[in-house]
Amino acid sequence: MRPRERSREFGAESMRLTYGALSMNRPKRLLVANVAWAHETAVRNPAFFRNLVRGQNPHVLWIGCSDSRVPAETITHCEPGDLFVHRNIANLFQAGDDNSASVLEYAVKVLKVGHVIVCGHYGCGGVRAALLPPEPGLPHVNRRIAPLCALAKAHHEELDGQANERQRIDRLAELNVLEQVRGLRAHPIVRDADPAPLVHGWIFALEDGRIKVLTSGYEADDAMTCTTAAHSAA
Repeated sequence: MRPRERSREFGAESMRLTYGALSMNRPKRLLVANVAWAHETAVRNPAFFRNLVRGQNPHVLWIGCSDSRVPAETITHCEPGDLFVHRNIANLFQAGDDNSASVLEYAVKVLKVGHVIVCGHYGCGGVRAALLPPEPGLPHVNRRIAPLCALAKAHHEELDGQANERQRIDRLAELNVLEQVRGLRAHPIVRDADPAPLVHGWIFALEDGRIKVLTSGYEADDAMTCTTAAHSAA
């Protein structure tokens, strides 16, 4: 079959799958969409799935928020296998949490990633919750964001000086990213690695889809931040 004919056949098949999925419940629609994606990917790159089977070799550990609007691979235009991803409410890294620590340990010691990126986002619901009284019906969330609440209290003067609630939330989201970066740089898994991965702090804007760099592991002043954080953690 000629490439143009194969493309037309694929297009028709995708349309049938898409229209058929509209009448299904949501889980079934996801499964049908998966069939369409797998078919499209195999047509575009016949070696794609063979390469996935060979193993993963990501160069970046991505620590991001669970918010459905901030999918790591989509906003960075990455493919499966490019990023090792850990997501949770408000992109928090807690050293005493085996969930977070095991991801970091595997990424650094086994995958040998060269970069760790903490990516928050403006308009974060977890950050907003940290500025409000605890919600009685969400005890797990309350415990999870407790460090974020403490961070808000530590910076209350700066946050209170913001013009409105949205600016307070967005500024705390930035401070949160910087706090997670400090904690990661000071963590023994990162600090004692040879070579140690560079830790970066980014934040994503829902309004325009752009990422802002808050702190880069390449900058000289970040090395000072790392040293200070390590000293504080000792």
